Amino acid sequence: MRRMRLSPEVRRRCADAVDQAEERLLALSRSLHAEPETAFREHRSAAKVSGLLRDEGFAVDVGVGGLDTAFTARFGDGPLVVGLCAEYDALPGLGHACGHNIIAASSVGAALALREVAAELDLTVVVVGTPAEEDGGGKITLLEAGVFDAVSMAMLVHPAPEDNCAPRPLALVELEVTYTGRESHSALAPQLGVNAADALTIAEVAVGVGRQHFEPRQQVHGIVTHGGDVPNVVPAHTRARYNLRAADMESLSRLESRIRACFAAGAVGSGCTHEVGATPAYAELVHDPFLSEAYRSAATELGRPLVSPEQEREMPTGSTDMGNVSRALPSLHPSIGIDSGDAVNHQPEFAAACVAPGADRALLQGAVALAWTAAQAAEDESARQRLLDLHRARGASMASPR
Repeated sequence: MRRMRLSPEVRRRCADAVDQAEERLLALSRSLHAEPETAFREHRSAAKVSGLLRDEGFAVDVGVGGLDTAFTARFGDGPLVVGLCAEYDALPGLGHACGHNIIAASSVGAALALREVAAELDLTVVVVGTPAEEDGGGKITLLEAGVFDAVSMAMLVHPAPEDNCAPRPLALVELEVTYTGRESHSALAPQLGVNAADALTIAEVAVGVGRQHFEPRQQVHGIVTHGGDVPNVVPAHTRARYNLRAADMESLSRLESRIRACFAAGAVGSGCTHEVGATPAYAELVHDPFLSEAYRSAATELGRPLVSPEQEREMPTGSTDMGNVSRALPSLHPSIGIDSGDAVNHQPEFAAACVAPGADRALLQGAVALAWTAAQAAEDESARQRLLDLHRARGASMASPR
């Protein structure tokens, strides 16, 4: 690992700014955690995060990209624009079991740190409030709406059981399959019914036996969202949702074709008709090499318990709409451990750990590490110029006639 040489004065001022904001950052994290809101309904959460930034002198624009619970908060006027993504949506029934309260607060902390050095580093600092990461892909909507057009680099830090400076989240698409058959009395005339529950059964069996042929890192998991109404009526309508994951978008496309064929088999085998809908796909995450190395250097300086890059590549991971952002502009999405014991993301015990002392420590150190990473990119002449050139080229590409 190449040792990054960040100015001691910049390092100190960023760390001091986070220290001074500690009480407000932890209060924000706890407030978000206490009132969890799910995808596209994060009205209180977005107001809490954007309100704190407004109070700190950031220019806030609410409802960006056509999303009521999205916002941008801007400080400075430098050409190198640091985008800090704040996630704050929670999981149905589990609350903040993925720790988005920590993501939001750490991004705010990093923004407050960078505010202190924005003038000398010639930076603009932008916090992008990004709803619906868990379900719906808010960042995809914001990306397509041009909210990230003004951003030179995007970053956040995500809580997890362990630190991982360069995790490899998978590409993901969600499919919803609906089967339609015909009702009949289950005892008097079952032969007159066309059983939509049977269609689901056939499809699930087809998916199950097909797993032996999946490519490396391909995964499928699903739930039945409607299986019928009462047992004495042959169900005419059933519905299920499936998450498909793969190493990259190309592998995901091949997996989707296979699973759609399994759904079709359910319809053919049962005599039902079927329809399949798909959400916008989450792309695999691509880390910018310089930002990743700078973050590893910062995390090492802070004494984080890191493992080797080789070990990191073997660690399990999920999926994120940050992957789509990372394919459009230089990005960073490390994981930071919160001392959650045996609990992992999306478990109630992990939700509880997200406001424990280990989570507070991770929040504050994550904010400092993000700030140091962005400052390093601003101070390093070649890294800064590369980011500016990439941003300029992206703008020219978007402006070109198609």
